[in-house]
Amino acid sequence: MELLVDRRVGHGDVGALSHAPPRSPVAGLWYASDSLPAIDLIPLLSGLAVLLCSLTVHEAAHAWVADRLGDSTARMLGRLSLNPAVHIDPIGTVVFPLIAMVSGLPLIGWAKPVPVNTAALRENWRQKFMLVAAAGPASNLVLAVIAAILLQMVTPDPSGLGGGFGGEAAASSSLAPALYMAIRLNVLLAVFNMVPIPPLDGGNVLSGLLSGPMADAFDRLRPYGFVILYGLMFTGALWTIISPPASYLLSWLL
Repeated sequence: MELLVDRRVGHGDVGALSHAPPRSPVAGLWYASDSLPAIDLIPLLSGLAVLLCSLTVHEAAHAWVADRLGDSTARMLGRLSLNPAVHIDPIGTVVFPLIAMVSGLPLIGWAKPVPVNTAALRENWRQKFMLVAAAGPASNLVLAVIAAILLQMVTPDPSGLGGGFGGEAAASSSLAPALYMAIRLNVLLAVFNMVPIPPLDGGNVLSGLLSGPMADAFDRLRPYGFVILYGLMFTGALWTIISPPASYLLSWLL
């Protein structure tokens, strides 16, 4: 029998961000500062599709790396898959994003967290768990790069945008707006999730880098991670942390 699961990863969860209810660690959280201004079926559906695909890849990446490192929990639960259905949280992946899009509020959403049995990771489980956690944000950066390359290919005149990819000329292609959204979303997902606060992926990565008393002290912060996150969010400090690296990455891709 499998041992009890004692860790979860995934918080992709981005512009000015929020987090899922503290009922459990959530995966794939994001909160975009640029809300959709009007009820329009096409951008609504395309935005939901981009969010769903991004969260699916994020969670599947966690599951794949965990499986490669010896923990088959996610695979046994059917989470080692690119099928969005297995990662959907009905509230966080469907209801909240739709309400936000229809109402014009900032977009927010999350997916089900991937369970990780750290005992199955055996030796050096902290370092292995760090790799599992980092896989989610890394997958979002890969998606952002792919979307940027595709955006350059479908944009007729990227040179007229003042350098880089996409920009306002994205409207010249039916695919361009979705690709532009995918770039922004996935960069923000990656940066947000790497904030070193448990239970975000960045917190799990930092935990893997620490050892001894420092690691134990950091683990004792886990029950208060949501409180810290909410505090940073409501004071505006979270966006102050996220904005510089996100803007830097976007400047290379857009």
